[in-house]
Amino acid sequence: MANAPGKKICDTILDAIGHTPMIRINQLTRGLTDATVLAKVETFNPGNSIKDRMALRMIEDAEREGKLTPGATIIEGTSGNTGMGLAMAAVVKGYKCIFTTTDKQSKEKVDALRAFGAEVIVCPTDVDPEDPRSYYSVSSRLEHDIPNSWKANQYDNLSNLAAHYDQTGPEIWDQTDGRVTHLVVGVGTGGTITGVGRYLKERNPKVKVWGIDTYGSVFKKYKETGIFDKNEIYPYITEGIGEDFLPKNVDFSVVDAFEKVTDKDAAIMTRRITREEGIFAGNSAGAAMAGLLQLRHHFTKDDVVVVVFHDHGTRYLGKMFNDEWMRAKGFLEAAGMTARDLVALGVSGELHAIESSRPVEDAVRIMSDHDFSQISVTHEGRVVGSLNEAHLYHEFMADSGIKKKPVESIMQPAFPFIDISTPVELLSTMITPENPAVLVRDFKTEKTFIITRSDVIRVLC
Repeated sequence: MANAPGKKICDTILDAIGHTPMIRINQLTRGLTDATVLAKVETFNPGNSIKDRMALRMIEDAEREGKLTPGATIIEGTSGNTGMGLAMAAVVKGYKCIFTTTDKQSKEKVDALRAFGAEVIVCPTDVDPEDPRSYYSVSSRLEHDIPNSWKANQYDNLSNLAAHYDQTGPEIWDQTDGRVTHLVVGVGTGGTITGVGRYLKERNPKVKVWGIDTYGSVFKKYKETGIFDKNEIYPYITEGIGEDFLPKNVDFSVVDAFEKVTDKDAAIMTRRITREEGIFAGNSAGAAMAGLLQLRHHFTKDDVVVVVFHDHGTRYLGKMFNDEWMRAKGFLEAAGMTARDLVALGVSGELHAIESSRPVEDAVRIMSDHDFSQISVTHEGRVVGSLNEAHLYHEFMADSGIKKKPVESIMQPAFPFIDISTPVELLSTMITPENPAVLVRDFKTEKTFIITRSDVIRVLC
């Protein structure tokens, strides 16, 4: 249970969960909107994130239902924060923990989980949820293989949204004296936006609920069209929001609309929140705040807009708060030509790709017809790999019958994605003998281009 307000002594760390402060945003909104903007700062939870609330609720509900018994092992796929909440509760309650996570998560998150005694298994990001290597699949396999284990399953476990309906929603209503008109929150598992949004709309049906999504995620298009489009899915950097599947905790009827925010805008805003408001918040807070400002024309001076800051900046010291990392990703402004200039000049072409199930000879034919030295490989429209002529030559010399086999049998790792604003000077360092091209994503037009070594040479010469 979340702590009662005004409680002087907590019996355990779990009693300190909840009743986080609401803090007015001043500098970031100055001159942009006359609405009152308030941040629900969830870093004040003992595990420094909003996930403490639902982690404890999932455990307590599982205990009541007999699914979690003494000495059990808690298993979960997590981006870090849910794992922290589960691990904290496990220490107090005497459970073991095994977590799976993705290789895009910050090292600080993984180290924090291990500090609580949890075992952490790092899995590849750029695979389908059904892929046996994905962190979803690995966690499910562990639950099956380990006796007396329980998978929390934060995406489909409705105790997640119940925690926010019972706790976070009422807190926001009380802290704003019922004046809240808009809720802006990043959407990952969907528990926060569904639980809080449902509660607020029951109190006042006029409250608008905006979900912040990221490019590479399926939520926005699904809300607008009802279509689950795998072509929307590709790797992204922003942590804690967006998904490549539809969690049961996301109730799209509660969400009025979604707004997408680029990796770059989210990263830059993450830093601005700390430097301009003095609030040390994490990457999903940056995305939520950037999305709020993109939506500013929807607000009036009489509105009270609540934005949720999910977690703490200490989990991103090696990423968004690291200048070298920001420069490597092209997120810090730099002088000179950018990938956008190459596209505008016609040097870079729009992406051509081949489906992974087609035979190798089809890939060779496409490359020959278009004079390509490399090509991307897709699975149901999602970029999953690549081929280059040097690798093809090697494979044909080893086995001439390879031409009838599917492309996926010999494909190489996918070319890295970069933002269209990335400086040419930086992207040129990403092109190596092992990685002969990069994919440039224009998030505004939703187009993807490919830049090769020869493209860069033509511009620099």
